[in-house]
Amino acid sequence: MLVLAAIAIPTVSRAFAVYQLNDAASRLAGILKFARYEAIRLNKQVPARVLATGNNWSVFADTNNNGVADPTESIDLIVPPITLLPAGSMPDTTPISSTLGSPTLVLTSVSAMNATILFDQRGAVVSGGGANVYVLYLGNSTDTDIGYRAVVLMPSGMVQIWSSAGGAWQLAS
Repeated sequence: MLVLAAIAIPTVSRAFAVYQLNDAASRLAGILKFARYEAIRLNKQVPARVLATGNNWSVFADTNNNGVADPTESIDLIVPPITLLPAGSMPDTTPISSTLGSPTLVLTSVSAMNATILFDQRGAVVSGGGANVYVLYLGNSTDTDIGYRAVVLMPSGMVQIWSSAGGAWQLAS
């Protein structure tokens, strides 16, 4: 029994860590989609906010645009061991840019910093500098073996989740 447990425990804990990472990416994508749909439904601009709160990250659709996560708004917490990571610590993102249509496409990272992403009445992303593709990178900074996830927000408001396991980015959903 001890031998089986010694073999099974690392596999189960790795599977759980990958599950946590996938779950955080799905929840983050869900909040962005919700903010987009609220902008369309309410026929007004709605921001999605990403705010650091200690070691955690709060992500919420700020439907009343007051800058505060109110109890009536959809809020998600990203808590350690999964966290938002800076773009500089990610594997080469050229496969993401190439798949999106241009290898020279600039991915604007909003990971690891406070950010506001604004959706207009049509559900498109409002950006001051033109058509930006926003990316939020997720991972575990102490356990890079589980890979990374990138939540990509297109100018149209569409959301994609990318996975990097073993260094190569692949579209997950």
